[in-house]
Amino acid sequence: MVLRARDIMDPKVLTIDGEMDARSCAQFLADQHKGYAIVLGPNGEAAGIVTEWDFLSKVVGPGVDPSQLAVREIASPVIRSCGPDTPAEDLIETMATEGIRRIVVRSGPSVVGVITSRNILVMFRQYIDKLSQEIASYHSDPHPLG
Repeated sequence: MVLRARDIMDPKVLTIDGEMDARSCAQFLADQHKGYAIVLGPNGEAAGIVTEWDFLSKVVGPGVDPSQLAVREIASPVIRSCGPDTPAEDLIETMATEGIRRIVVRSGPSVVGVITSRNILVMFRQYIDKLSQEIASYHSDPHPLG
């Protein structure tokens, strides 16, 4: 069975208005226990992604006042994405090769989910657990007759 993006994605996509100030955005992400949000442009389209790294490298590191900065100014405009039918192995390869921790899942222009490195880890844990159960089911008593 091949797992696809739709099987491992989180369909709950956190979005924010690009005009929100960076401080409010950071507080919102903290409240939601998320390390990213999709930044919406003026027409409601996905215009970028803001991550904890953006806050560290573009706000905290340089000492910028986050309440005076729109989140669209620190968001990455390039959103790495895939379709719902993309095989998990391709996603893992892309994430490892490009050093990214999130891939947005799109159906046409619509964002339908996000795959994070955490989703990948959960998927592997479930796979290992299932494999371990299968191996255990093949285990038999080496001395069945006593």
